[in-house]
Amino acid sequence: MSEYVIKASKVSRNFGTLQAIKELDLGVERGRIYGFLGPNGSGKTTAIRLLTGLLKPSSGEIQVLGLKLPQDAEKLRLHIGYMTQKFSLYDDLTVKENLQFVAKIYSLSGKLRKKRIDELLNIYGLDQKINQLAGSMSGGQKQRLGLAAATLHKPELLFLDEPTSAVDPENRREFWEQLFDLSDQGISILVSTHYMDEAERCHKLAILEAGNKRADGSPDKLMRQMGAHVVEIASPNLRQLKQELVMLPDVISAAQLGAQLRVLVSLEHNCGFLSKKALPIR
Repeated sequence: MSEYVIKASKVSRNFGTLQAIKELDLGVERGRIYGFLGPNGSGKTTAIRLLTGLLKPSSGEIQVLGLKLPQDAEKLRLHIGYMTQKFSLYDDLTVKENLQFVAKIYSLSGKLRKKRIDELLNIYGLDQKINQLAGSMSGGQKQRLGLAAATLHKPELLFLDEPTSAVDPENRREFWEQLFDLSDQGISILVSTHYMDEAERCHKLAILEAGNKRADGSPDKLMRQMGAHVVEIASPNLRQLKQELVMLPDVISAAQLGAQLRVLVSLEHNCGFLSKKALPIR
């Protein structure tokens, strides 16, 4: 069995004159959580659609679970799960009806279908919501239902496109615990995000910008390559502090996360003045 679940070589995708993905090389190892990190418009969603066979590449070669894309896209569908950024199940169906519908798509038999649905309702805390319309659920509940639907047929490989963009921090943390559980079961996962704290949870990740892969590797490796240290700062006036910090030559970037600032500080400079206010992430 191949060590890689995804191999991509020189993959590009054009939309008219726009080159959304530019010669992407990628290798995702079996049983790992691999991340795409980048802002909106960086090509994360386009890359995932190429790797799931939903889009045809303009050039390059893609192999997923030993199948060539786009030729074997239909065969691949039965072996992968895909959770989009936007809730894609039916608002006017109940939780149970949505899962039953997805189970029929994957041709799960009656007894197996019931067993699997009951199992997932329990795992994701939806067993008290089976008759609730999906459209009336909270963001976190929809997220758990979406993950249940994506894993209903026990896929070998799971694609998640910014799955936590519409949920609160507590639900984000719980969601990632569920991803680690799936990884421990041997499921390979590719997840896109624009949150640094989520990227740090991945075994490996690629940083995308304007369709280009700027770097890839483990989070620790990428941080060492950047020559930066990450600190979190608490302050009563974060907006003003951020404006002051980004003007300093030793600060690479600063981003507000709730009641704190996450700051990338160059290792080449002495930032002792930050140490009194900052708490290292690790």
